[in-house]
Amino acid sequence: MTGFLFELTFFLAAPVWLLMIFAPRWRGTERLAASPLTALPILAVWAVLAAPVLPELWAVVSSPDLDAFRDLTALANGAGALWAQVIAWDLLLGQWMYREARRLSIPPLLMAPLLLLTILLSPVGLPLFLIARAIWTARSRRRPVLAPA
Repeated sequence: MTGFLFELTFFLAAPVWLLMIFAPRWRGTERLAASPLTALPILAVWAVLAAPVLPELWAVVSSPDLDAFRDLTALANGAGALWAQVIAWDLLLGQWMYREARRLSIPPLLMAPLLLLTILLSPVGLPLFLIARAIWTARSRRRPVLAPA
């Protein structure tokens, strides 16, 4: 059951990621990406995985210790709960990046690899997005605004 729930977490997030990458201009994608409720099914899986290891999980988050964290991840439910948490937060991060890109008119061809990288390694994807956003914003400010004739 734990293995199934571990795999389920990614499959719950995958449709949102796929839409943001492959159908970024579709109105349904925009509505879905604007909702924080996309993380709730994943967090429900987190709760199921975390419940059996709640004392160990609480010990790690209330008094962080590397050995306690290592012990938690050695438990199938502990590793699964941490995975679900990462998937949920990465999804919310990706949704924010997607919405920022749409707001700033950053091209989907630039965003697709950044979103893909965020799925795989969000600590790399987010800084690269922030750099791209800063460059795009600076470029936009330098462009002359033509007055209507």
